[in-house]
Amino acid sequence: MKRLFKTVLNTIPRPLLIRLSYVARPIIAFTLKGDKFTDPIDGKSFKSMLPYGYETQRNNVLSPSTLSLERHRLLWLYLNEQTDFFQSELDSDSLVTNTKRIKLRDAETNSALKVLHFAPEQAFYKLFRKQKNLDYTTTDLFSPLADVKADICNLPFEDNQYDVILCNHVLEHIPDDTKAMQELYRVLKPGGMAILQIPQDLNREVTFADDSITDQKERAKIFGQYDHVRIYGRDYFDKLRSIGFTVIEEDYTRKIAPELVEKYCLAKGEIIPVCFK
Repeated sequence: MKRLFKTVLNTIPRPLLIRLSYVARPIIAFTLKGDKFTDPIDGKSFKSMLPYGYETQRNNVLSPSTLSLERHRLLWLYLNEQTDFFQSELDSDSLVTNTKRIKLRDAETNSALKVLHFAPEQAFYKLFRKQKNLDYTTTDLFSPLADVKADICNLPFEDNQYDVILCNHVLEHIPDDTKAMQELYRVLKPGGMAILQIPQDLNREVTFADDSITDQKERAKIFGQYDHVRIYGRDYFDKLRSIGFTVIEEDYTRKIAPELVEKYCLAKGEIIPVCFK
């Protein structure tokens, strides 16, 4: 199974994978039904989750129902529990108690949040699209789920336009990530929030990049994926700050009960970069 998934990920173009997944997903989800692990995004449970990884395969990380990975489930929990992205009041059964929800919308007008989502993930696309409180726009150069085909380094959007920007596991693909960060900052409204997740080696102090590495197999070996161009270290947060963002390094798994971290198949210690303008 792990070898099969690795071969599929490394040989089939991502846009085609997205289309094929719509056919395979219901069948796989049905065969793996159980009660050991739960995807909090849709509440469905499974006897196991699927492996995932372009170079090194991780076990029990890919949800058979939403195709969410650890980072998607963590982000969904954070948005649902810690912000008013979906609603204005904390749920009574919130996972984290005694916390103040981040207010993203104007309390007086309660208008829809303008959300810009880069490289929209299947785990979120339909969920976000149906939210009446979101004015939701997707963008990417290649994704079939993108409303606007755009280069992240040269965005066709006005300054100070979006309340929320979601740009997750994108910047590690971009040669000029400084320009991309500047564009993200430009189109974010003052007071707006951007979630800018990346694959990160927290044991590495300084980000590693080498433009001379162009062979896809060598990139996969060194960077973890054939289309990555760097490995981010702990200095990533300071780079975002140098662009102008105020950055909260949110270690959200520390605030969730350990048994739920395991049940939801989260990556313990993963940091969510929560950025404000």
